[in-house]
Amino acid sequence: MVPLQGLATAVIADIMRRQPSTPGKIAFAWNVAVGPALARVTTSVDLRERVLHITTKDARWAKEIERAADTILARVQILLGTGSVTGLRVRNLS
Repeated sequence: MVPLQGLATAVIADIMRRQPSTPGKIAFAWNVAVGPALARVTTSVDLRERVLHITTKDARWAKEIERAADTILARVQILLGTGSVTGLRVRNLS
């Protein structure tokens, strides 16, 4: 038996991969991948040349994202497709 959470994630990922890449799609994938707490401390998320560029409100949050980069990247790749995102680049506003 497949857990409902895993099935829901697979369905959402399948639907997302078939949609064109837009800022809204990237923002949605980011929010799902990192959850509400980290999503609130990021001021922008942009996909350029297959690298997800993330801007945070301060250096502490940038470090937290960098520490979790492998996990976050894997989650974003599930949602957007492995070949569509190959890395993360984090910077902070302060």
